[in-house]
Amino acid sequence: MVGVGRDPFSQLRRGALEYCVLALLQDEEHYGFELVRILAERDGLLSSEGTIYPLLSRLRRDGMVEATWQESTSGPPRRYYRLTRAGRSALAWFVPEWERFRTAVDGVLLAGRTSL
Repeated sequence: MVGVGRDPFSQLRRGALEYCVLALLQDEEHYGFELVRILAERDGLLSSEGTIYPLLSRLRRDGMVEATWQESTSGPPRRYYRLTRAGRSALAWFVPEWERFRTAVDGVLLAGRTSL
């Protein structure tokens, strides 16, 4: 049983969300709310809208993404984010590591089912 008020996926989600954002930016630019909308469509990825903007700021500070302001036809200008070379390198490192981690976890979980 999970402890009251404890979300066992929050740390895992927080760590993976950064790379999900980088993956979404690898082929095209997106503005913040567009990323929120895309991630919200994926069950379990986004716990709140308020997590994306601080994450984008940190990714910008760390040189993983860069941002430009662009005029919008439906309101004020929007800040669009795109991947940098450092962001592409980080994503290229993460993908095989994630696949290895996911395979290991799946192996343990599935092995645990057969022993029950």
